[in-house]
Amino acid sequence: TGYYGDGLNAIIVFAACFLPDSSRTDYNYVMENLFLYVISTLELMVAEDYMIVYLNGATPRRRMPGLGWMKKCYQMIDRRLRKNLKSFIIVHPSWFIRTILAVTRPFISSKFSSKIQYVNTLAELREMIPMEYVHIPDSIVKYDEDKCIKRRMRTSCLSNDPEMASMEQE
Repeated sequence: TGYYGDGLNAIIVFAACFLPDSSRTDYNYVMENLFLYVISTLELMVAEDYMIVYLNGATPRRRMPGLGWMKKCYQMIDRRLRKNLKSFIIVHPSWFIRTILAVTRPFISSKFSSKIQYVNTLAELREMIPMEYVHIPDSIVKYDEDKCIKRRMRTSCLSNDPEMASMEQE
């Protein structure tokens, strides 16, 4: 959690890689109580505008929350919290997250949909929000670094490939 702006508005950071494994026998119980904890914390912290940063990178599929759980969460958030949410930033979005949001878009308000932003790197996130009060877990930093290295390698491989270089010139 961190703050931004003159009014010290809250930045809530949610790292999906720390969610419980869906194979747990008490998974539904844990997720329900986790959600209630998050909501009660939000209600205490959020007096004004706030944003949520959802860190999706380094999250195995078995730890990602299901569609039903996310829908229930959205429905249980009271109007004031939904209204005061200024942006919901998804860092390192997977195709799965993008697909879920595309499928659910007709069922959520257009106002909420317009608050969703995708960010592919931590560098992009730094351009959007002040990071001095935001803690990014080491596993997410490593995931971001690895992803950037792979992207640079792909780019340099393409520029070193004579066929690709000639295609770029055409």
